[in-house]
Amino acid sequence: MKQKKSSKKAIAPPKSRLRENIEALVLAIVLALFIRAFIVQAFKIPSGSMKDTLQIGDHILANKFIYGVKLPYFNITIIPYKKPQRGDIVIFKFPQDPKKDFIKRTIGIQGDIIEIRNKEVYVNKKRLEHDYAIYTDLHIIPESMQPRDNLGPVTVPENSLFVMGDNRDHSYDSRFWGFVDLKDVKGKAFIIYWSWDSDNFGVRWNRIGKILR
Repeated sequence: MKQKKSSKKAIAPPKSRLRENIEALVLAIVLALFIRAFIVQAFKIPSGSMKDTLQIGDHILANKFIYGVKLPYFNITIIPYKKPQRGDIVIFKFPQDPKKDFIKRTIGIQGDIIEIRNKEVYVNKKRLEHDYAIYTDLHIIPESMQPRDNLGPVTVPENSLFVMGDNRDHSYDSRFWGFVDLKDVKGKAFIIYWSWDSDNFGVRWNRIGKILR
């Protein structure tokens, strides 16, 4: 008589606890890197150039896909979506030192004519009406000395931005070093998720969760 073949399948040995933990850790790292590269990235505010919108010690999140999906490390946009608009708070590679990230507000986009007269900012010959900028120095510096309070007119080139800090008298921005190339824009800041006041050694609870505009 022929023997019947066994219908039982071989059962794989159970994974060890160590292997399960390693696989979970690797998956978590891959997901974290993916999110950081394509979706959201955290940044810390080191200076007061964006006061009072952003304080030193604020930790923010930036939306990285709102301006399109880019290949990490190559600055090549593979899925374009939209370009920064006037008023957007953007994070970008500092043109004079790409290893550094800067955060400023978009004042002018491609084709805009920017002019500053006695601290007043004009975009396409219309005075910029806004409540986020602050001025702490009453002294007005002539254009012959430096462009902080008087500049232009200048035209924003193609695929570029003109950016300024909200703390207008204490911001190193496009007035001094020129325009931001769109390919160097990393994302749009949208929320404060943590804020630490190092001077008073305490948490600024009232700033956590604040949506940036």
